[in-house]
Amino acid sequence: MAAHVISMTLLLAFAANAQVFKAGQCPTPAVQANFDASKYIGRWFEIQRLPTSFQVGQCSRAFYDLKAPGVIEVLNSELNNGTINSIIGSAKVKDPAEPAKLEVSFYEDTPPGPYWVLSTDYTGHSLVYGCTDYGLFHMELSWILSREPTLPKETVAELRSNKSEPGCVELIITAKVQL
Repeated sequence: MAAHVISMTLLLAFAANAQVFKAGQCPTPAVQANFDASKYIGRWFEIQRLPTSFQVGQCSRAFYDLKAPGVIEVLNSELNNGTINSIIGSAKVKDPAEPAKLEVSFYEDTPPGPYWVLSTDYTGHSLVYGCTDYGLFHMELSWILSREPTLPKETVAELRSNKSEPGCVELIITAKVQL
């Protein structure tokens, strides 16, 4: 059993590659009340994010388009070494009673990842959180998005200090990406 735990720990350490892994299960923060996907569609600029292995470029943008009730087409793009990389996916509401909790998928052969809108005013900013459990550990993702290429420092500070009950997710964004 101990060898299995050590092996799993090493595997996770290598797989992490700048991901934010923490011990224990995912927290369950409160999400945006009365989330309205029709107001959320359109272009969003990434202001800050937690490190990820799948998002390594700069000037990241997302464009969301409502395809059907509870289904959003996702077009993500970033600039990486002078090349624009893009990917198309789909975000779907898992439970209509909680429309701010979406699952996003970019490949048919991989399970979807959580995309929870913790806070948005629809016209200026959005705070997005995702977490996946891996047995003894969980991996967290988070983005601060804006409708404009920049966001006032006060707004960023407020979003970074967001604590939601239950779960008290404390967002410590270590990689700042400004457009």
